[in-house]
Amino acid sequence: MERALFYIFGGLSVLASLWMITRRNPMTSALSLVVAFIGLAGLFALLSAELLFVVQIWVYAGAIMVLVLFVIMLLNLREEEARVKAMGYGRLALGAVVVVLVALKAFVVLASARGVAPKVSPEFGSVASVSELLYSRYILQFEIIGVLLLAVTVAVVVMGKRRY
Repeated sequence: MERALFYIFGGLSVLASLWMITRRNPMTSALSLVVAFIGLAGLFALLSAELLFVVQIWVYAGAIMVLVLFVIMLLNLREEEARVKAMGYGRLALGAVVVVLVALKAFVVLASARGVAPKVSPEFGSVASVSELLYSRYILQFEIIGVLLLAVTVAVVVMGKRRY
């Protein structure tokens, strides 16, 4: 059962991610990203990482996506601005090369995987282990991300006010 759920959540994440990068409409892409986040949350739940599961749902599928949708609506892209140029042969060839390289890398990784994956420790993803790492070892990165998100939000508001 666990293996089937892994394939369901992993496949959902991959398909939603592919759907996100192939859509021209930014709202469709953003909603596909929400589905990908939910698939990743399911994978965290399978790993018994309850904290990461809740954070994935609340922070990413909730707060970050509200911010992304806010930016999309505030920028108010017109249909002619959102159109992408027709795909030429160069882009098509580049896409084919990327697909082949990713497939080769996946083959190498899968071929090198031997045996059963090691068990994760019971404290993996717990509030204590995550908070201990976040507020001791990665405090600078945590603060930088907070300042970066604040700067992006202010920049979007300034760009939105300039249009009106």
